[in-house]
Amino acid sequence: MAQYLLNLIQPDGDAPPPPEFLEPIMRDIAAVNEEMRAAGVWVFAAGLHPASSATVLTPQGDDVLVTDGPFVEAKEHIGGFTLIDAADLDAALFWARKIARASTLPIEVRPVADGGE
Repeated sequence: MAQYLLNLIQPDGDAPPPPEFLEPIMRDIAAVNEEMRAAGVWVFAAGLHPASSATVLTPQGDDVLVTDGPFVEAKEHIGGFTLIDAADLDAALFWARKIARASTLPIEVRPVADGGE
């Protein structure tokens, strides 16, 4: 089994969607998470605070510059992620499709470099 990170790509902006839009999405994501747990592939999942809450540390010679906010200006950012154990990329894509449908957001699938071991 290899580990894959499934990143939810969220449009930038501080205002959350209204509850009548967000609640069914969160319910659908919870259902997919439960399905992944039952299948034995789910490792961990979390939502993230807005990109504006980020702190970036950039090495500069012998020092490290600390700045508030995201590293780059972008129209989208990672809003949350799920880490899974999957047999291969096709299996990871299977679960990513389910999350994409549930979240209504694009999902970036990336293998963990060391395989999660």
